[in-house]
Amino acid sequence: MDYLVGGGVTHGAAWLLTDWLEGPSTWEVFAPVRADGAGRELALAAAAGLCAAVAGLHAVGWVHGDLQPSHGIHTATGVQLIDLAWAWRPGWDQGDDFNGGMTHLLSPELAAAIVTGDKPVAVTEAAEVYALAGVIWTRATGTWPLDYQAAGIDPKATAPHELRRRIATGRSPVAADRPWPELQDVLLPVLLDDPANRPTADELGKTLGAL
Repeated sequence: MDYLVGGGVTHGAAWLLTDWLEGPSTWEVFAPVRADGAGRELALAAAAGLCAAVAGLHAVGWVHGDLQPSHGIHTATGVQLIDLAWAWRPGWDQGDDFNGGMTHLLSPELAAAIVTGDKPVAVTEAAEVYALAGVIWTRATGTWPLDYQAAGIDPKATAPHELRRRIATGRSPVAADRPWPELQDVLLPVLLDDPANRPTADELGKTLGAL
């Protein structure tokens, strides 16, 4: 992270200070896709760039820990990741307040670990690739990857712990809407396969880049 200015832990809360990164977030790059299906070539390049940024983090032994739709910034020199306060590597203590990142993007196995109360919660690279696929799905469609309505879940009225419990079962269906089937057909196996069968972030990026 050559744009890191400083970081630390103050009063039990982790913080990072970075240089200002000039450029749109991946969420913003995908805005034309969500609006009317335009800009798909640029969006695919953005998705592949995001995967490469995550792969770079994994290559040095870290996971982001909290990937969200706006956490990739597309600068003139490539995609940079922001909001790394929950970043983790083996041997790093995140504390007991960490619950795996954004609930809607939790892999079933990570949700299950949180529900059972295992601490510290360790985000594996496979779990992060699940979140990465979910982030790209959400950017392309404007909706979360899981079909909460089909599962009988009201995400706004469901407490996070209960939502994690439902996700942990692995039985909540993926949304059936396919506005961009070529992209979603790549992401679907990542969201449905066992962790051992998921691609790496680098492999996912190369597959998306080849579309």
